[in-house]
Amino acid sequence: MVDESQQSQDALEAAVFRRLVEHLKERTDVQNIELMNLAGFCRNCLSKWYVAAADDAGVEVPYEDARRMVYGMPYSEWKDQYQKEASKEQLEKFESESRD
Repeated sequence: MVDESQQSQDALEAAVFRRLVEHLKERTDVQNIELMNLAGFCRNCLSKWYVAAADDAGVEVPYEDARRMVYGMPYSEWKDQYQKEASKEQLEKFESESRD
C-alpha cells in the first residue's frame, strides 16, 4: 500500500508533467534540436520515457500514441507544421554533445 505522502508526491509530479507537456504544445516555436542542445532532452525523449514508464507499469503504450500525447497531434503533422530545418551550428552542437 502506498502512503498518503507518496500519493501526494505522485499527484504533484503528474501535474507538473502535464504542465510541461502543455507548455511544449504551446511553444511550437521551440525546436527539438534546441531542446536537445540546451537541456539534453526533447519531445521525442518525453514520448520514449512515457512508453518506458508504461512498460514498467505493465501497460502497453505504442510510441506513436505517446508522441501524439506529447505533441498534441500526430508527429508527422507537427513536423509538417512546425519543424524547421536545423542550422549548421545546431547540428554541430548536437553532434559534439552526443559524442561527450
